[in-house]
Amino acid sequence: MFDIVESVNKYKDLIYQAEKYIWQNPETGYVEYKTSKYMAEKFIELGYELTFAGNIPGFYTVLDTSKPGPTLLVFAELDSLAIESHPDCDRATKAVHACGHHIQCASLLGVAAVLKDMQKEGLLSGKIKLCVVPAEEGIVVEQIEDFKRQGIIKYVSGKQEFMYRGFFDDCDLAFMIHTRTAKSNKNVRLVLPKGSNGVIRKVIKFMGKSSHAGIAPENGINALYSANLALNAINALRETFKDGEHLRVHPIISKGGLAVNAIPDEVIVESFVRGANMETIKELNEKVNRALSGCAVAMGAKVHVRDRVGSEPLYDNGDMQNLTLEAVDEIFGEGSVCISDEWSGGSTDMGDIATVMPVLHGYIVGGVEGSLHGSDFKVVDVDKACVDSAKMQVAMIKKLMENDAIKAKEIVKTAKGKYKSIPEVLEILDQINIEKELVEYSENGIFIG
Repeated sequence: MFDIVESVNKYKDLIYQAEKYIWQNPETGYVEYKTSKYMAEKFIELGYELTFAGNIPGFYTVLDTSKPGPTLLVFAELDSLAIESHPDCDRATKAVHACGHHIQCASLLGVAAVLKDMQKEGLLSGKIKLCVVPAEEGIVVEQIEDFKRQGIIKYVSGKQEFMYRGFFDDCDLAFMIHTRTAKSNKNVRLVLPKGSNGVIRKVIKFMGKSSHAGIAPENGINALYSANLALNAINALRETFKDGEHLRVHPIISKGGLAVNAIPDEVIVESFVRGANMETIKELNEKVNRALSGCAVAMGAKVHVRDRVGSEPLYDNGDMQNLTLEAVDEIFGEGSVCISDEWSGGSTDMGDIATVMPVLHGYIVGGVEGSLHGSDFKVVDVDKACVDSAKMQVAMIKKLMENDAIKAKEIVKTAKGKYKSIPEVLEILDQINIEKELVEYSENGIFIG
């Protein structure tokens, strides 16, 4: 009988080394070149043939069991955050893996190694596609927009871009395991929440007219005041947020003026608009844009908005959750998995994958300290954070794909996707991704629309 725990433990050194290297070499979205190269070298050493994304980081590989069955897609994400106050951040770029994507990468290498052993024993059916994907976090906005302008990418999110490139056209179901810090129940090792918010990412530019702030402020149009009015107007909208939709709007001013004695003529606001339903998110986004327009007009300013879909809301597949509970409990004992009604206010582009195939996005508990996305996040136990994650994923793959992949086939057969195909998903995204002026003035300065 194949022993999952023993099989993964054989590759601890591979996992340890990957976790250490990637933690020490953090890179943000679409520039994860060192991380992608490191992962590729390790996969090749394990005997895998890779299909590279080409002009961006990331790749996938397929383990073909030579037996008929569905194709299971398993992810790890390459990109880091950027947190200047984190003691281990890159001093030049401020990049740091404070979300634990380096854990995902290290764990996936362990999974890849064990799958080769399982293939030799003929334990699985179908195909397993292992994918390391860039740019999940949605940061370094202008750098990514520059890549769009150059035609390097079409979508700001890595999984969306890989969907666009056809990398997932043959896939039937998918999962990935994230990380989180422990909460009250110390026996729980894996949490399977109901899902998480979708998001529209916004960059808003208020444009006024500069003038000397002390001598002739009456000759200026204060873009900062327009932005401040807009933030207050957005706050006033909060009482219209629908209960139970988990709506969030959280703007920041990323550029507020350059000199205190000059009326600010350009102010940039960035914001996320999040929620549990994409139609409701779009409705709220229209309200936010209306508030931006009104506050610009109040000051006689102009306002330009750029909206990008970060992701669709994520709803985990219930059958995938039940199978995962069964598989992981067999390895770590009964009660080690919690299927929860918890809803995350965060967002992930795994939500886009979930609109066309059954998906599970679980959270391994333990082995890390501090807050996700915080300046104190760190791995304190590589075995619990990385090695145990690899064991869980191998157990899930085995349960799904053994015995002619009967469990995977059942899940695929009964699942109902929001959209019929990946092209349909991308068509919807394209309708939301906009860039436009929100107000227009006539030649004599009268607002006309």
